[in-house]
Amino acid sequence: MLEKMSFQDYRDLLTPVNLDNWECPVQKMLDIFSGKWNMRVIFELTKADSLRFGSLKKEIKGITNTMLSTTLKSLEEIGLLTRTQFNEIPPHVEYALSEKGKELYPIFLEMANWAQKHM
Repeated sequence: MLEKMSFQDYRDLLTPVNLDNWECPVQKMLDIFSGKWNMRVIFELTKADSLRFGSLKKEIKGITNTMLSTTLKSLEEIGLLTRTQFNEIPPHVEYALSEKGKELYPIFLEMANWAQKHM
């Protein structure tokens, strides 16, 4: 619905009548990314097809095992990454962006472009 919408078209949607029935479309997305480590985990997973827990921990300086585990579970629950368990010896788990997570790429690219231009 919001795809290819002009700024003025967007503003027109925000009439007082619509505001009562329409939440900010960006808020849910910002809620997802409000966690301290969510964006960093997603960023690391964009750099590889999949990563194991230890590799993620090594790349994300300062994150504890508990925080990484909690963040991964949270991102998996909302469908942004997949967790694949390999029942081998020794067993291991790999994390990767889901298709839903990969759809964030154009948004991240635009945010990076904006940051380079303005920061």
